[in-house]
Amino acid sequence: MDLNTITEVVRRPSDRPGSDWREGDAWLAGGTWLFSVEQPDLHRLVDLTALRWDPLVPSDSGLEIGATCTIRDLYAFASPHDWHAGTLFATSCEAFLSSFKVWNSATVGGNICMSLPAGPMITLTVALEATYELWASDGSTRTVDAADFVTGEHNNVLGAGEILRRVTIPAHALRKRPAHRRFSLTRLGRSTVFLIGTRTPGTDDLLLTVTAGTTRPVRFAFATLPDARTLQQRIDDIPAGVWFADPNGTPDHRRHLTQHFAEEIRRELISGAET
Repeated sequence: MDLNTITEVVRRPSDRPGSDWREGDAWLAGGTWLFSVEQPDLHRLVDLTALRWDPLVPSDSGLEIGATCTIRDLYAFASPHDWHAGTLFATSCEAFLSSFKVWNSATVGGNICMSLPAGPMITLTVALEATYELWASDGSTRTVDAADFVTGEHNNVLGAGEILRRVTIPAHALRKRPAHRRFSLTRLGRSTVFLIGTRTPGTDDLLLTVTAGTTRPVRFAFATLPDARTLQQRIDDIPAGVWFADPNGTPDHRRHLTQHFAEEIRRELISGAET
């Protein structure tokens, strides 16, 4: 879509973009959502891709993902053999409601900052205990837990002119054993629910992340594997207003699916520990 209110595009922003942020500005990365709808309040685009941030930087401490890393690059990333949860990269990329052409442009950071319930990069990074590095327009930097970033449908903690710079996933989370479940009304449709569970090898812990069916991510941490009743009760305790409603499912439908799939994940991770 043509954005006929745009009067300027900053193609070569400073290494610290945002220092001259003003009302009517928008960050441009993949632009797959930005150019899909009218943007009458925008007047200037700041192109982040020109900064050429490293897309993926693996190390002994984990993985850093640049905010402008494309979905295509993340999908193609080959994880070290002991990063068992690295299989979730491809799983989460495949959860996009998009074609391969969109993968070539859409970015990890863009999907996170859109903060939609079905954003698969949100599911991935919350489940893998990531942190986000945020840059403010005054030059300050802060780090937030991925689980605290999204506050509601299309809402997050970003202030005016603030930007997501990188996502950091710790190595200990990548070494966990994962299990996931996802439901959509059609094979390539938008997620109605998307759940990921992880378990540390040699322990009885469980980290369960619930997304798509809720307006913000919900993450449950158990020091020891819960029984079925305990797990169901924790899901029942999710406030009614947090469950999401749209044409893909009612809150009651999403709650039911979440309880069903959470139990499947619990049993899968128990079974894996016993074999």
